[in-house]
Amino acid sequence: MRSIKDICYSSIGHERQVLDLHLPDSDEFSVFVYFHGGGIEKGNKDCPEMAEFLTDNNIAIASANYRLYPDAVFPDFIRDAAAAVAWVFKNIGEYGKCDKIFVGGTSAGAYLSMMLCYDKKWLAKYRISPMDIAGFLHNSGQPTTHFNVLRERGMDYRRVVIDEAAPIYYLGADGNECPPMLHVCATNDMPGRQNQLKMMMTTMEHLGYDMSKIELRELEGRHARYTDVKLQDMIKEFVEKN
Repeated sequence: MRSIKDICYSSIGHERQVLDLHLPDSDEFSVFVYFHGGGIEKGNKDCPEMAEFLTDNNIAIASANYRLYPDAVFPDFIRDAAAAVAWVFKNIGEYGKCDKIFVGGTSAGAYLSMMLCYDKKWLAKYRISPMDIAGFLHNSGQPTTHFNVLRERGMDYRRVVIDEAAPIYYLGADGNECPPMLHVCATNDMPGRQNQLKMMMTTMEHLGYDMSKIELRELEGRHARYTDVKLQDMIKEFVEKN
C-alpha cells in the first residue's frame, strides 16, 4: 500500500479540506471515496484497517475530512464532500488507471454521500452526475434532515424533519434513475434509523426506482462501526459486483 496524506481538494484551503489517498500495489484499480462519521462535529479521515483491507483487495480509498460544527454551517460540509469527489475524478488518473469510482460514508459521512447521490446539484457544479458514480454505499446514514442541522436551526434534534436538508426529500424530484447503491444499517443502530431507512426503501419502490440496483442490509452490532470486518467485506463485495 502506498499512502499520500493531506491532499488539499479545495481552493478555499481550509485545514479540514484534505484527503488521504491509499493506493494498492497495482497500476489499475477501483477507488472508494469515503467520508467519516461523527455527527458533523467530530471525527477524522484516519482509517488504517479499512485502508489496508481495501488496498489488499485492489481497491484504492480516498478518505476525506470536511468542515465541521461549530466552524461550519449547512451546507458547507456537503459542498466539501462534492469537492472531494470532484478532486478524485480530476486527479486519480495521475496515480494509476482507475476503472470505477465509488462513493460512501459512515453515519454523518453516509448522510453526505446520500445528499450527493439524491440531490444532483452538488456534483453538477463539477459537471458530474450521480450516474457517473459506479455505486454508492451508505453506512447508517440519516435520510431525514440531520440532527445537527436541526440543532443549528435551534430545533429539537430528536424531531423527524424532511426538507431540503434531507436526502429523502429529493427522491423522484428529478426522475427515478439511480446508480447501484447499498444502504447498511446496524441491528443496534440509533433510535429510528432502521425505520427511516426502510421508509426510504419503500418510497423508492413506490416511485418506481429499479430496486434490483438498491439494497438494504443489516450489520450486527452498534451504530456506525466502520472498522467492522463485515462492513469491509460488504464494501469489497459491492465494488466487485458493480
